[in-house]
Amino acid sequence: MSWLKEVIGTEKAIIAMLHMQPMPGDPYFDKAKGMKWVIEKAREDLDALQEGGVDAIMFSNEYSLPYLTDVKKETVAAMARVIGELQPEIRIPYGVNVLWDPKASLDLAAATDAKFIREIFTGVYASDFGIWDTNCGETVRHQRAIGAENVKLLFNIVPEAAAYLAARDIKQIAKSTVFNCRPDALCVSGLTAGSATDAGILDEVKKTVPDTVVLANTGCRIDTIEKLLQIADGAVVGTTFKYDGKFENQVDRTRVKAFMDVVKKTRS
Repeated sequence: MSWLKEVIGTEKAIIAMLHMQPMPGDPYFDKAKGMKWVIEKAREDLDALQEGGVDAIMFSNEYSLPYLTDVKKETVAAMARVIGELQPEIRIPYGVNVLWDPKASLDLAAATDAKFIREIFTGVYASDFGIWDTNCGETVRHQRAIGAENVKLLFNIVPEAAAYLAARDIKQIAKSTVFNCRPDALCVSGLTAGSATDAGILDEVKKTVPDTVVLANTGCRIDTIEKLLQIADGAVVGTTFKYDGKFENQVDRTRVKAFMDVVKKTRS
């Protein structure tokens, strides 16, 4: 049995993304509407996801485009406010994802009692955001220093909008990451949010590290989730839950419920 059962309550877990609107410091923050509007939009998505039956939620600053790899303090503060105001209404386990800064994600998790974070912890990449470097050893030491050792670390090993500077086989990456860094889960992604996870790559990763939780991380749809869950231990789902399946839209409760009905049938 994996930690998913203990922390989230089920194997083959579906972690739903809750994409926060642009916040103070973000280029597209709506100053006229302010933080109250950001909180209200997050509340609407939270209600839709919970009523639709997802297993867990991951709060993310998905609309802080273009992303930073050294996130500013105002972003973490704003995210903490949103989660803090919504906390009395949260009925299921949740995690956080401060794009793309693992230390900031840990800080937010520690402040909000989040159960897990997802980040790029390892590797050096050529990305849309420039040269993208990481320091997993430093990050894990920071995790221990702030008392967040119980926060599960979900390693995205196929970064969105980025590629390894040196050509590396995905099986080598999975094997060395598990040996060197002891991730709680490996996340296998497509090119961007909403882009399909390659089932072949997902299968290669799972077979290479069968004792590690492996999650399908992007592009899971109602017509593909059954096949993906035959391979993966669970999935992180965002875009397909939104009205018309579009990244920029809010969550559609009807789409969530229909998707989760398929998931529950697959589990049974």
